Amino acid sequence: METTQEIKIDQTEVKQAKRFANPAGQIAFSILAGLFLATLALGIFAYRYEAKYKYKVYPHVSVNNIELTGMSLGQAVSRLKAGLNFPMDGKIVFSQGNKEWAFTPEELGYANQPFEMAQLAYQTGREGTWFEQLQTKFFANQKGINFNPSAAYDQSVAYAKLQGIANETDQTLVEASISIEGTEVIAHDGQVGLSLDIPATLEKLQAYFLIQQDATIPLVIREKEPQILHAGEAAKQAQAILSKPFTMRHPDPDSELEPWVIQPEDLAGLIIIERDTSEDSAGFKLGINSTALEYYLTSIKTKFVVPAENARMRFNESTRELELVEHAVMGKTLDIETSLDHILESIQNNRHEVNLVLKDLPPRVTDTTTAAELGITELVAEETSYFFGSEPARVQNIQVGSATFNGILIAPGEVFSMAKYMTNISLDNGYAEAIIIVGDQSVKGVGGGICQVSTTLFRTVFFGGFPIVERHAHAYRVSYYEQQSNGRPDSNLAGLDASVYVPFVDLKFKNDSEHWILMDTEMGANSLTWKFYSTSDGRTMDWNTTGITNVIEPPEPIYREDPTLPTGTIKQVDWAVNGASVSVYRNVYKDGALWFNDAIHTRYVAWPSGFNYGPGTEIP
Repeated sequence: METTQEIKIDQTEVKQAKRFANPAGQIAFSILAGLFLATLALGIFAYRYEAKYKYKVYPHVSVNNIELTGMSLGQAVSRLKAGLNFPMDGKIVFSQGNKEWAFTPEELGYANQPFEMAQLAYQTGREGTWFEQLQTKFFANQKGINFNPSAAYDQSVAYAKLQGIANETDQTLVEASISIEGTEVIAHDGQVGLSLDIPATLEKLQAYFLIQQDATIPLVIREKEPQILHAGEAAKQAQAILSKPFTMRHPDPDSELEPWVIQPEDLAGLIIIERDTSEDSAGFKLGINSTALEYYLTSIKTKFVVPAENARMRFNESTRELELVEHAVMGKTLDIETSLDHILESIQNNRHEVNLVLKDLPPRVTDTTTAAELGITELVAEETSYFFGSEPARVQNIQVGSATFNGILIAPGEVFSMAKYMTNISLDNGYAEAIIIVGDQSVKGVGGGICQVSTTLFRTVFFGGFPIVERHAHAYRVSYYEQQSNGRPDSNLAGLDASVYVPFVDLKFKNDSEHWILMDTEMGANSLTWKFYSTSDGRTMDWNTTGITNVIEPPEPIYREDPTLPTGTIKQVDWAVNGASVSVYRNVYKDGALWFNDAIHTRYVAWPSGFNYGPGTEIP
């Protein structure tokens, strides 16, 4: 009998055999197995890699090209301290021209931070997600990672160092100046201002600190030009002006006027130094105090005046026109404005002499002025005085003196002065010697009788109703001044005399009308007539007199020895006159109303008889 053995087959194995018998499955299995093994190997590598660099810097990480691979944090710090020596060994030089100031970076407040940089290197590959960490490590292995060194920079330290340098380099801006001390000109040139621009210099320094590189850094210096740098030319000009006196002369070389000289010390006070700060012409300009010079010229102006003389006229009563008696004369006066220009031009051009300039002073009345232009149409006042019994010399003086005033024109509002028009009373001018009052006696003198002229004018003014500005009576009553046309005296005329004795005693009156007055004098054999031609403004006058009062008997006769007389001769030279007082009152009316009134008070002294006798003569 045949025995049969039963073999049991594991169904699992069968199934697996079937699976492996499938090619696709085998490939898939192989891939998975490979991936598993690769992952396993990578994990083992990573584990060993991380284990190796645990607490150490990953490979190819450096700071400022100092390799820190595999170093612990402490080792990295030590390495960086040793390798980053720029703060202590570096050299920063600041320069200006040929001057230099050298510092280490550390002296300028610059210091490395090795711990911070070591920490940064150590953290490389340890921050971020695992993928970012992997990327960083991969990049480091492929190309390396190098960090610029981190540093601490205290800019205030560098600022303080630069301030110290600024104390040496900065230069104060100085403006040029000119001053005058006495007659010496003191000039100082200006100075360019220099200022170290510390912020701009620090900005340059910081650039080299960033790359930790030695450097020579030119200081940033700011220059400021003064408005005026040089004072030289103006100072030289001022000194030239003060080098000698300045002389001003009359333009006529024959003039008797002495030159006017301004000494250097006075010139110094006239110089004005002005600063011109305009961009295109900055500098000093010398000027002269024209106001002071003008004032000075004004003060001497009167010395140059040659008064203009109005034409002298005669009024023709028939034609009522003016007829020329004497030509007008052009006057001269100092031309202050032009003279001032010449002075300034001369001084500024270093000339020390100048001729002053005169200009014409035209008369108000020319040869062709008409009566209508002056408002002269008629006779407005006329008075006559008499001098019967006058000696020929006295009459001659009256003739010469009155002719002096013939044809004179007086402007509206003008105060007429007899002394202004009186010619020099001298023999050369046609006057003769006649009796005049000198002190307490009557003596022979040139011009005796001229007061007949002043008395006649005074009465014309008085009775014409014009204001009297100045009048002086004679010392005693003179009979000539109280004569009537018949030669007899009229005591009512006492107090209506006027004396003139140039330059001490004058007769003045005012033309207070709106028209010119033309004076005309006419001599008779024993009379003098004075006429005023103008246009009447309707004024009238009345007057009254107190007559002679307070009569005083004359004192005893006075005898005086005269060596020109022979012995035994006695000659009477003065006649006794009573002293007296008299007051004259006047009212002047215009347009039916009182215009003004005045009073003239006169006190005549009692005058003794006077006798001259020869030496040795017995006095009675």
